[in-house]
Amino acid sequence: MKHEPKAVFDRLATTYQSDIDQTSPYNALYERPAMMAALPNCLEGKRVLDAGCSAGWYASQLTDLGAVVTGIDVSPEMVNAAEERVGGATFLCHDLKEELPLLDHTFDIIISSLTLHYVEEWTPTFSEFRRILKPNGTLIFSVHHPFMDFTKFESTNYFDTTLLTDTWEKPSITVDVSFYRRPMQQIIHDTTQFFRLESLIEPQPLEEMKETHERAYQYLNTHPHFLIVKARTSL
Repeated sequence: MKHEPKAVFDRLATTYQSDIDQTSPYNALYERPAMMAALPNCLEGKRVLDAGCSAGWYASQLTDLGAVVTGIDVSPEMVNAAEERVGGATFLCHDLKEELPLLDHTFDIIISSLTLHYVEEWTPTFSEFRRILKPNGTLIFSVHHPFMDFTKFESTNYFDTTLLTDTWEKPSITVDVSFYRRPMQQIIHDTTQFFRLESLIEPQPLEEMKETHERAYQYLNTHPHFLIVKARTSL
């Protein structure tokens, strides 16, 4: 089984640029509102790293709120899309598995939306995140909920970290996407090696989803689908 997120997300860049904001209730009415609610109330002047910036939705929102944003993505096509969308942020094409080309203690906040499940080993990535965050800096990330992946896909051992593949049917493309499912205890262990855990969030959808996507609304109100982790560096 090949795991090539760069190639896959190069192919998905146009879809993310034009379709995801409007057509995906899991993004617009579920994950994104919960992630934004987890951020500090005042972002004016805060330096934020958008780790796995995709086509720039978070970078756009954070820039509008006064943050100084740097976005990183492994896909050059996603970076191009983000640069077209957001004029006031800096974007880099870089793999989060590698050492980051950023200075120590530079950022107040790192936000990473639905990205880290494409990374097999979190230790090098989290070590770099801790290095570039300021003291008492905030890390907020979302991933697939391990319960969702374990029940949706054929998995024989919940406690294994397993490479899974899903078929995404988007308005303009159908593509196979691979990612890693890891148990909850591994998510917590890898996080607390480097950060102080502040909260775990199992989000629920906005009420307005009921009017436009009732089936998804009922499912997300009774089944965990994504998981949000909020943590901090030491003082």
